[in-house]
Amino acid sequence: MEKILLALWRTVPSGNIKQTQLANKLGLSTKQTARLLRKWSDEGWFTFISGQGRGNASHLQWHQHVEEVYEQQLLQLIEEKSIETVSKYLLFDWSPEVKQRILHQIRANFGYVQNSMGNTDKLIIPRQYPLLTLHPLEAADIQSANMVATIYNRLVFVDASGVVYPELAHSWDLTATDLRLYLRKEVRFHDGSYLSANDVIDCLNRLRTDSSYVDLWQPITEIVAISPYIIDISFPSGCSYCLQMLGMINASIYKENAQQLTGSGSFFIVENHELKTTLQAFGDYFQERPLIDIVEFIQVSEDYDFTYRSTVQYLEGKTFQVESDSGFGVVILNALRNSPINQQEVRDYVHYAIAKHRHKIELFHTRALANQTSCLIGQQQQIVSFSCPVRPQIDQPLIIKAANYTSGATLWLKEALESEGIAVEIQWMSFQDKLLDTTEDQTADLFVHGEVFELDQNFSFFYFLSNGSSPIATIMKSQPQFANYLQQYAQTPFEEWTALNLKIEQQLMASSIMIPLYYEKRQIPFAMDLMNITLSHFGYINFSKLWVRPTS
Repeated sequence: MEKILLALWRTVPSGNIKQTQLANKLGLSTKQTARLLRKWSDEGWFTFISGQGRGNASHLQWHQHVEEVYEQQLLQLIEEKSIETVSKYLLFDWSPEVKQRILHQIRANFGYVQNSMGNTDKLIIPRQYPLLTLHPLEAADIQSANMVATIYNRLVFVDASGVVYPELAHSWDLTATDLRLYLRKEVRFHDGSYLSANDVIDCLNRLRTDSSYVDLWQPITEIVAISPYIIDISFPSGCSYCLQMLGMINASIYKENAQQLTGSGSFFIVENHELKTTLQAFGDYFQERPLIDIVEFIQVSEDYDFTYRSTVQYLEGKTFQVESDSGFGVVILNALRNSPINQQEVRDYVHYAIAKHRHKIELFHTRALANQTSCLIGQQQQIVSFSCPVRPQIDQPLIIKAANYTSGATLWLKEALESEGIAVEIQWMSFQDKLLDTTEDQTADLFVHGEVFELDQNFSFFYFLSNGSSPIATIMKSQPQFANYLQQYAQTPFEEWTALNLKIEQQLMASSIMIPLYYEKRQIPFAMDLMNITLSHFGYINFSKLWVRPTS
């Protein structure tokens, strides 16, 4: 099956057409188009008679219904081949009714599968985007971060309330200037080797010297091994968040050999490429071994139904909903840019326009709930309000940077600003380019940013403001007022961080630099026989706890 041939069938009926028009429709050169036309004509799909002389139309006469033929071929493949093999065909340009029939057949192959011969449990999960990275230091998107959380461990685990629990470290002694960690013994990496203090020190030193995290780790002056299972971390000037920092995804512990990373988590990577990522349960996991043996993530099209299901329950279709916080959205105004946006009165007018139209965000982003309080869930801020100000003179359009994942909110922002007389232009970026777009030399005046907190929102909010991959960190560090605020965290007891976070957020709103826009939640449907559904980092499912109740 050829994607281009199906696209040709869907867009060009039998009749006269110029060969240059065919090339344009297919996005190919005229030479490539001529070669394919000869090939498909020889295969009997159609007859193509080339027009004689410049400007004369050619004639194409279809002999076979390409979509019907391809649909039957694909349905046969679904019965015979792996999900990985057939899922790529979902990306073809099918008509809506045909795509629904194909999706219906493919869905029956996603979910929980038990191989009675080998007694192997497998969970097959659809995904929309390829996995970007498996490296803890590079995992800036939530899909990569969730995978990192699954295949690596941290020294400690920090829950949603900020409580710290043992993980690779079984206990610790903490003072105002030092942290001593006691490592578990005989923790195996996936390659069979044992965890040692040197492995931990190597990872933490790479982390604290990485450009994205060097500011966060600035209070740490020394990390040394006292014995093979004891580590001392020193911070003479104080670091109230040292334990919480060790529980972050980027602080995952790994071994690096020949540029290959090896973890110690509940699952290890068996296969990873653009179309599929396969995880297998680690039999020597130092905690409880997962009950699911294999988890496979298979690439599908964006309109696929993302129900977590078992194949047993597919036909009955009975599901229950698990609600997951999916982060929040803010509008960030680039006060550093040499443009009208660096003027307080311009930012205040933009702030006024956003606040006036914020209630309409749900019309553009269906999972969004307009947020007029705080980025911190459960917290209330004194609303920063602006009476209807006189529109300042803005002699050029404001530039909005945007990626597809915030397209709805960005279009809302454009409409809101234009309705208040502010001209704007949108610069669209790929998701991956947006992740890397954190340099000081920004070419945009403002943008919508979506953020998902890891677990504990107090530390995550500070991390959002300060880490090198955050779009607001450069602004924070360049403004003396906010740079001074960031310095306060290391000396502020962690239990007092909520008040500090709210104070900084209030100042960011008053300066019209960061404006809360929406909360986002997602309802994840699960088949009724999937048990022990628990949420882990970034609102993802903890696959190590999942199991399936037998139907008989």
